[in-house]
Amino acid sequence: MMTASPWDRWYSTRCCLCCHVRTGTIILGVWYMLINAVVLLILLTALNDPEQYHLTSAELANDLDVMDDANMCIASAISLLMILICGMATYGAYKLRPAWIIPFFCYQIFDFALNTLVAVSIVVYPNTIQDYLQQLPENFPYKEEVAALSNVCLVVIVLLFIGCILGFKAYLIACVWNCYRYVSGRGSSEILLYITTNDTTVLLPPYDDSVSVPPKQAPPPYTTVTA
Repeated sequence: MMTASPWDRWYSTRCCLCCHVRTGTIILGVWYMLINAVVLLILLTALNDPEQYHLTSAELANDLDVMDDANMCIASAISLLMILICGMATYGAYKLRPAWIIPFFCYQIFDFALNTLVAVSIVVYPNTIQDYLQQLPENFPYKEEVAALSNVCLVVIVLLFIGCILGFKAYLIACVWNCYRYVSGRGSSEILLYITTNDTTVLLPPYDDSVSVPPKQAPPPYTTVTA
């Protein structure tokens, strides 16, 4: 008896209970493009009017200025790169080009690994949450109430929140991977064969399509010939 591989067991052409993985990948790519486009627009506006978006060290209660022009230029370049990657994934899912989906899938894996490292760092160094709360501005909403909680309670809350995010990101990764497998299989099944002779070139349809087409006319009945 042949057993299915783990990849085949988790393979499905449906996501979000009713949507096809190809459609889901297109929607996900467009959604990421819109988010990064908004971020890029905000960053470009901040570069044109730095006084409005510049945060000083007194406002952040630390010794560093984090919203300088260099960091904003780097963030703008990253947002532009993300728009390109998401556009490639959307185009690849729409035009059945599996190679165009790979950069977006790699970004998802990198983002998932980065969030996992954040969760691990919180478990190893639980005091980092309190340090982060101390760096927030004084007028930050509910800062005193959150800071009054114990470290164990804060760690549990943050880990539950990050766990939900990781679960959702893992589901999106599975959807994009299933879309890549579907597009790859669809592309390989639609390969047409050419038979070239000295005079003519014949284009053969795929084998599955030729088998599924019913014959136009039934074959003649079989009759026995007697001598």
